[in-house]
Amino acid sequence: MKKTLTTGAALLLTTSAAYAGGLDRSGQGIGILFEQGRTIELSYGTVIPTVSGTVGAGTVSSGNVAPNYGNVSLGFKTDIDDKVSVAVIFDQPFGADVDYNDTDAGYPIAGTNAQVESSAITIVGQYNINENVSIHFGPRYLSAKGNYTAVVGGVPQYSSTYSSGSGTGFIAGAAYERSDIALRVALTYSSAIALDLDGTVGDLNAEMPQSVNLDFQTGIAANTLLFGSVRWAEWTEAKIDDTLAGPLVTYDNDVVTYAVGVGRQFTDQISAALSVGYETETGDAASNLSPTDGNISISVGGTYNMGNGLEVTGGVRYVKLGDATTETIGAEFADNSAIGVGLKVGYSF
Repeated sequence: MKKTLTTGAALLLTTSAAYAGGLDRSGQGIGILFEQGRTIELSYGTVIPTVSGTVGAGTVSSGNVAPNYGNVSLGFKTDIDDKVSVAVIFDQPFGADVDYNDTDAGYPIAGTNAQVESSAITIVGQYNINENVSIHFGPRYLSAKGNYTAVVGGVPQYSSTYSSGSGTGFIAGAAYERSDIALRVALTYSSAIALDLDGTVGDLNAEMPQSVNLDFQTGIAANTLLFGSVRWAEWTEAKIDDTLAGPLVTYDNDVVTYAVGVGRQFTDQISAALSVGYETETGDAASNLSPTDGNISISVGGTYNMGNGLEVTGGVRYVKLGDATTETIGAEFADNSAIGVGLKVGYSF
């Protein structure tokens, strides 16, 4: 019961970051570290946003400024002995894609666009102090690339393409577990990571924020699991600055994202989970490169245990994006949403 339910729960918690504040996309989870034995997991998610706003008292539309995007992660975990485990995790933790190329005539920043792509490799070791308490620690390597083009009133203002740059950080945390009631509480800190990207015009100096993830689960009835997470990311200290254009995006508030759900095992092969998510609104003017403010979501997912260590999990998430008024041009973005679909294949051997 424990393994089947937690696999499905982990996918829903991962998709809860599919359209989060700042540039968060993966949530930087390390759930694979707590799987039993030797495990390989491959996950893929796609997000389909609909994000549009208007200026001129609703007469001039931005069109949908948020293209679809995908996100992939891969993990491997093995036990060294009965005290030590190691996991290697590849994910795409940060990203952005905004494009004002389908606006009505007269939209003030028509033609503006920006993209950020990132990938990370985390190596994390776990040491079991006893049967209930463990600690985990390891390095994280992050690389990113992107581009930025600013157009105002139909006149190009600035454009630079940034080649890949990289930086390193670390994660550290601890967990408390009780296998008899499927209880786990895990706290993980991720350090900030600085990046320097060479550009075709100006260079990019960036710092992705430090964050803390609190993940929990517990059995609440036979074959039934309560699970959830809280993620805090210090986006107020993040930096995304072009050496010529100046700050491209700034954040006035840190981002806190919550998720809670229930999982149920129906048979030895089939289990399902339902969760809701919430990200606090700030009420501040939003960047034109990130024109939403908070969200609320609902996710459903299921796991099928195919036997011989193979499991397949799928999940769907609907996100109601918070309304926002953008800085500088005062565009009103309202009634926007996103749909995320995720698939995970896990194999234990």
